[in-house]
Order: sequence, then C-alpha cells, then structure tokens
Amino acid sequence: MGFALAQELANKGARVILLTGPVSIQVNHPLIEKVDVVSGEEMYQKAVEFFPQTHGAIMCAAVADYRAAEQNPHKIKRKTGKLTLELIPNPDIAARLGEMKKDKQVLAGFALETHNELDNAQNKLQKKNLDFIVLNSLNDVGAGFQTDTNKITILDKYNKIINFELKHKNSVASDIVNYLMKFMQV
Repeated sequence: MGFALAQELANKGARVILLTGPVSIQVNHPLIEKVDVVSGEEMYQKAVEFFPQTHGAIMCAAVADYRAAEQNPHKIKRKTGKLTLELIPNPDIAARLGEMKKDKQVLAGFALETHNELDNAQNKLQKKNLDFIVLNSLNDVGAGFQTDTNKITILDKYNKIINFELKHKNSVASDIVNYLMKFMQV
C-alpha cells in the first residue's frame, strides 16, 4: 500500500520520501526517494528526522507495537524447558509525529483492526492527533496484507466517515491521495 501511495503522490507531482522496511519492491520515479529501514526504531528515527521538512505524512507501515527486549546475534539453540521472551514497546511513530505536527501539515494514519473497528480507529485518530485515518479490517475478505486489493474506510477529525468498496490497491491509493489533497485545501 505504501508503494502505491508513493507512486500516486509522485504521479501528481509531489516529492515523496518513502520510508520502507525490508521488501523486494523497487521504485522507479524521479520524485520518490526510497529510504530503507530494518527496525521499528529506525523507522521512528527516520520519520522524526524527515517529518519537519514535509507538508504531511501518510503512515501506512505496519510497524509492530512490540519488539524483543534482547536481540541475540546468534541462533538460540533448543534446550529443555520453556523459553521466555520479554517484549518491550516500539516507539509510537504516529503519536510522536502528532506531537510534532505544525498547523499547515497534514498527518494521516492507518488502523488495521480485527474488532471494534470504528471505535478503535476513532480513538487512534484523536489520541495521536491525526487529521484522518484509513481503516482496514482483517474481517473484510480481500483486504489487508498479501493481496492486491483493499477495502477501506476514511475517518477524519471533523467526524466525517467515508466507506469505499473493495478495489485494487492502486485505486485505493488514488482515493487516499485525492482525500489528502482535498483535506490540504481545508
């Protein structure tokens, strides 16, 4: 979804900084600068670094909420008994950018939900100081990960809710970018 959004923005003339985790997808557009990261912490650092230079951000990366407290550089060999893994929170990129956001910047997020979808998305929208949020539900067939299609709902800070039909991610990206452009004119 992030690559489709970057392509759509660039096609409309925007200079795009695409922060991405380890993927094999490449970009081939002169207005897209691809910045590779390998961890949630690195994504956080790069987002905080680049955000002040932008008119806005669309945060659609599915960064894990937690990571292992200890990183082991070697394979952990099997032993008898249980292995306990301690998890610690990753930095909250959306919340931090929401704190940093200036009046003229637009901040959009994504919410991937499995239950209480609208309530959870609305809470995230307000809590993280987003202008709008794109809701994906894993309960919708053909939406989410490992598919070329998606079905979204956009909620904005003015309590507007727009439902979209299932469609190809390129068309979904166009819907999101068009909404972003209208939102920037408000």
